[in-house]
Amino acid sequence: MGESPAFVDLHCHTSASFDSLASPRAVLRAAAARGLTHLAVTDHDRIDGALRARDAAPVGLTVLVGEEIRTADGDLIAVFLERAIPPGLPVGETIAAVREQGGLVGVPHPFDRLRGSLAGSGGGADRMAGAAGAVDWIEIYNARAIGRANERAAAYAREHDLPGVAVSDSHSTLEVAVACIRLSGDPSSPAGLLAALPGADLITGHASYAVRLIGPVAKAVQWARGNRRIQPEEPGAGRIAGSAER
Repeated sequence: MGESPAFVDLHCHTSASFDSLASPRAVLRAAAARGLTHLAVTDHDRIDGALRARDAAPVGLTVLVGEEIRTADGDLIAVFLERAIPPGLPVGETIAAVREQGGLVGVPHPFDRLRGSLAGSGGGADRMAGAAGAVDWIEIYNARAIGRANERAAAYAREHDLPGVAVSDSHSTLEVAVACIRLSGDPSSPAGLLAALPGADLITGHASYAVRLIGPVAKAVQWARGNRRIQPEEPGAGRIAGSAER
């Protein structure tokens, strides 16, 4: 009998993010109920929600501590982190900071012009070219992407021989695992995930537009609670990695 496959969602948000109201425990329940074996919790510019989720994960579900990092040049996804990476650094410095922790790096929704994407605005081609040899995967199917963004991402990944993944980019429990990847092997470690990614099978589904309407409400509620988007420190302010956590 062969080894059971792993089902992995590499991009998910909890209420630690400024634009989500989904508690870490609620996200875990949804992930387990929908058959995920591995979930990367990647809140915006912080990892405290991911740490809470990791500590509360039920048997059979492994949480990868991650972060969606807003760099000076566009967003990156990092997993297998021990400390938060501060926002606002150039892409190269951000990737280096992730590597120092032994983490892996992916490019989220690279061609989505409505979000902070590497290729989403002027100079994007140069930014993507610079990142191509330094990242571990490209999101070629993001359940929240619109237009031809996913199609363009898939073409880019093929052109540069980069593994492509499907992700939910969930900001609510309704979206968890709507898109994910099926892998052979054990993606619980950086080496294991890297080895498995080239053989990933994509499981694709769309986030409904109705669900996306929750976003503005979540931002308003989080703003009132004081949970607002973490801003980059001014140069010379003495910020250290990990100080983005609140």
